[in-house]
Amino acid sequence: MRGTTITLAAPPTRIISLVPSVTELIFALGAEDRLVGITDYCDFPPEARRKPSVGGMVSPSLETIVALRPDVVVATDSGNRQETFGQLRRLGIPVYLVRANRFAEVMDVASRIGQLTGREQVVAPLTARLRARVDAVAHAVSRHPRPRVLYVLWPEPLIVPGRDAIVTELIQLAGGESITAGEPSDYPRFSIEAAVVRAPHVIVLARHGAGTGALTRDKWDALTALPAVKAGRIYAVDGNLLHRYGPRVVDGLEHLARLFHPEAFR
Repeated sequence: MRGTTITLAAPPTRIISLVPSVTELIFALGAEDRLVGITDYCDFPPEARRKPSVGGMVSPSLETIVALRPDVVVATDSGNRQETFGQLRRLGIPVYLVRANRFAEVMDVASRIGQLTGREQVVAPLTARLRARVDAVAHAVSRHPRPRVLYVLWPEPLIVPGRDAIVTELIQLAGGESITAGEPSDYPRFSIEAAVVRAPHVIVLARHGAGTGALTRDKWDALTALPAVKAGRIYAVDGNLLHRYGPRVVDGLEHLARLFHPEAFR
């Protein structure tokens, strides 16, 4: 997906995924028998935990990767380090890079992983179901006014989705208008002062990881002049549904749409 050609001696039967989104896709495509290694963050589906871990996304264990004898490592330049790619290539291990900042690119990743795993015939039905659900959401919210939305990816420092983030498009598809959609890059820093000036109607707080609670909302509740606070529209969401670009991203989209427009989903 980054314009680099890699050549494999044969269809890969031993794949390591350094990307939780890709791990989810491989299972959704029924190709988990080819998956021989994952990261500590690859926690869905639950069966993924049974696969050997190579460590974190930022600094995976090269020794473990080599010991697992992969035919290819699937990685991303949005979460893994360039240094890791270089080390793997010097060891003679092919690296296949993916990334998705838009829903169309999610479909592209699914197609490419389907080809890589020999599960091309499963891709079309899967992506057709996902597209149908996205279309249903878009139709349901199309007749309703768009609320201004502040999505909080991280509280300190305040991190929000910018113009290159998939979350920004998901907010749009769900019938909202992200107040940070024009910010540069994918997940830039933002200020509370700027958020107050833009007066969001809805505030969405992302939580991270299994078993974690919602991000603290005390500082937002204190901003009583905000339309979102006045209306009691501060919500918590599972960030894994919206920050990853596996099949569950549509679950996240549907959840956002119901938060923004409960009247459209009686």
